[in-house]
Amino acid sequence: MKAIFIAAGEGSRMGNLTKNNPKPLIEINGKSILERQICLLQKFGINEIIVIRGPHPNRFKFNVEYINDVKFNEHDQLGSLILAKEKIQNDVLIIFADILFDESILAKILESKEDIAIAIDMNWEKYGLRHENTIDKADKVAISKGTIKRIFKNMSEDDKKFEIGEFIGLLKLTENGSKDFNRIYSELILSENQRFHDSISLKKAKLVDFLQEIIEHDIEIKPVIIHGKWCEIDTLEDLELAGKMFNN
Repeated sequence: MKAIFIAAGEGSRMGNLTKNNPKPLIEINGKSILERQICLLQKFGINEIIVIRGPHPNRFKFNVEYINDVKFNEHDQLGSLILAKEKIQNDVLIIFADILFDESILAKILESKEDIAIAIDMNWEKYGLRHENTIDKADKVAISKGTIKRIFKNMSEDDKKFEIGEFIGLLKLTENGSKDFNRIYSELILSENQRFHDSISLKKAKLVDFLQEIIEHDIEIKPVIIHGKWCEIDTLEDLELAGKMFNN
């Protein structure tokens, strides 16, 4: 098992905290976001860790493998992740580097035997505390009978007939899942300005856009329903909430 962190975002919503520092290195109660994640993975015996870094790459000091995304400002999450395409083999976790989650969530996703599984939170109450990150910005997931039907930001009337959860930014692939992931990406043929699901183009696509592409190739993505503590750090308000949630 290996883990790949997508850590190439600019973190512009964090203001001066990311002016000269990558967002994953922002500290929460004395430890950076990424340090907390790496320590948790190592506790579970996951020591092969790849970090895709963008701005201020020299600020990363962890003893892990790095991939530099020198064009981080020209594309979005998917463009960064595909730089690590050769690493997406066998069993692999793909993790957003600006999220935190507890041991129970990691244990739950690792238990999954599905070829492609993503961690889903069915509890939407926390959005009442995130005034700068409203529910319309969440990566939403429509679920029916244990299978994901659609992944999206903008909810349609048709989506409302399904259970709706939120993708937290944690994905697990088996060997077969990794092969499907790479195969479908290699088959993509889109013009530069062609819309790609919820993004204006493939270049500006996020990971969830590609997961939706996988679904539309009739490959199942299974939800792993989580119940532990987790948070996403996009804003200063999120940072304050994370400090209260992860206070050790």
